Amino acid sequence: MGNNTPTECMEEDSFENEKGVWKLSVDGSSCVSKSGVGLVLTSPDGWTLEYALRIGFKATNNEAEWEAVIVGLTIVKRFEVQKLEASSDSQFVVGLINGEYEAREDTMAKYLAHMQSLKSAFQVCRILKVPIIENARAYLLSKLATAGELEKDQTVLVDYLDRPTISEAEVMDIDI
Repeated sequence: MGNNTPTECMEEDSFENEKGVWKLSVDGSSCVSKSGVGLVLTSPDGWTLEYALRIGFKATNNEAEWEAVIVGLTIVKRFEVQKLEASSDSQFVVGLINGEYEAREDTMAKYLAHMQSLKSAFQVCRILKVPIIENARAYLLSKLATAGELEKDQTVLVDYLDRPTISEAEVMDIDI
């Protein structure tokens, strides 16, 4: 085991220094009547996509976490991303993906198999377990997805303008 440690550290260091790594934070949320998924995708240059998805079928908490990871990777794949670092606060799901746990239930085995086929679309794909506090935005989006007022196909974008769109700085920056 001691022989593997330096190699793992070197791999992690080289991964952190790699260019073009996208980050994905995912969370699945399940309560008695509703489940939802929250995703936060960040490009290497800081562009962010946030996504809330309501699950329209009865799902356990683990199933909601799996759906979050799989939907997240499916979306990222559509962007033709090559290098991805995904994070989840689910010890169980990340443990299954990384081989720390064994998939004993048929449903979990199916999720794991689907996940492995998705991972193969990426040049580099790491799934990390993070504390809940580091996954707060994805968590909030998963809760938003279960809000009773949300309707299917409704798009909610929230952003801020730091200054008027017609400010001199903006106008002068435009190259014609």
